[in-house]
Amino acid sequence: MKALQIIKYGELKDGLAINETAKPSSNATSILIQTKAASLNPIDYKLVSGGLKDMVPLDLPSSTGFDVSGIIVEKGTEVTGFEVGDAVYARVPQQQMGTVAEFVAVESTVVSKKPENISFEEAASLPLIGLTSIQALERVGLNKNDRILIHAGSGGVGSFAIQYAKAKGAYVYTTTSTKNVHWVKSLGADRVIDYKKEDYKSIVSDLDLVFDTLGGDYTLDAFQVIKEGGKVTSIAGVPDEETAAMMGIKGYELPENLARLIKEKSANYKLTWMQPNGEQLDEISVMVKEGRIKPIIDKVYPFAEGIEAYLYLATGRAKGKVIISMS
Repeated sequence: MKALQIIKYGELKDGLAINETAKPSSNATSILIQTKAASLNPIDYKLVSGGLKDMVPLDLPSSTGFDVSGIIVEKGTEVTGFEVGDAVYARVPQQQMGTVAEFVAVESTVVSKKPENISFEEAASLPLIGLTSIQALERVGLNKNDRILIHAGSGGVGSFAIQYAKAKGAYVYTTTSTKNVHWVKSLGADRVIDYKKEDYKSIVSDLDLVFDTLGGDYTLDAFQVIKEGGKVTSIAGVPDEETAAMMGIKGYELPENLARLIKEKSANYKLTWMQPNGEQLDEISVMVKEGRIKPIIDKVYPFAEGIEAYLYLATGRAKGKVIISMS
C-alpha cells in the first residue's frame, strides 16, 4: 500500500515522501480501516523537523498522521460494537501512527462510528482537536456559566473548544487576528478580542478559567486574569507535577515562577497530554449529530499532494483543519 512517510528529519519538502509499505492487518482486539481521509495537526510537522525526536523517537522511515476516518474492512475476533463496513473515525495511539496511508490498523477502543450527517473529511478533522479540548477543559472542571478565555480561537483546537464550551453553557472570550474576528464570532464566541488592536489583559478579569493553547508568557499571564481559586488548563505550557509523573518524568518540580503564581491565586493548573479515547469520540459524535459541534475545515488536499498539505499547515495560516483525502 501507499503511505506518506517521514524519511529523514529536517525540512518538510525533503523529509517527507510517498512510499510503498506493507499493508497492516488486524489482531484480536483491533480493526483494519480503509482510509478515506486523514487530518494534519501541528505535531505532525514538528515530528518531521525533529523537534520532538527526544520525546517521540521514530524508526525512520515512519508513516505519519494520527487522525483518520474510513471504512472497516477487517476486525479482530474479540472486537465488539463494530462490523465490517462501518464508517468510523479515530485518533490513533502514538505507536500506531500512520494515518496518511491507504490502510490503518488500530485498537477498537479508540474508535467511534462516524456521525452520519458529516463527510469523511469532516470526521477526520475532529479527533485530535476534539479530544484535546475535552480532556483539557474537563480535567480542571468546566462548568455551566463559567467565564472562560480560549486563546487562538481560529486554530484547530481553539475553534473546537469555543463550540464545546458554548455547548456546556460557558461564556466564552477568545483571541484572534483582525481578519478572523467575524469568522470566530460565528463559531459562538461571546467576545472576540482582536489581539492586533486590543490587549486581552485589559478586557478580561476575574475569569473562572483560561485555556492556554500558546504556552510561554501566555501561561504565566493567565494568572493575571483569573479569579481567586481560578483555573488554568494548558496544552502548551510546562507540566504540572501530576502530569509529569504520568509522562514518566522523575523528580520533577514546578518552575519557581509558576509555583508562586499558583499559590498567590490558590489556582488549579494542569497541562494535558491528550490520550486517544473512543468513548469521548462517541460524545463528540452526539454533539455533531445534534448540531452543537460543526467541523471546521480550511483546505482539502488529494493524497498525491500530501507534502503540499504539510507545507500549508506549517505556515500557520489555516482557519480550522487541513485534510488529506484518500478518495
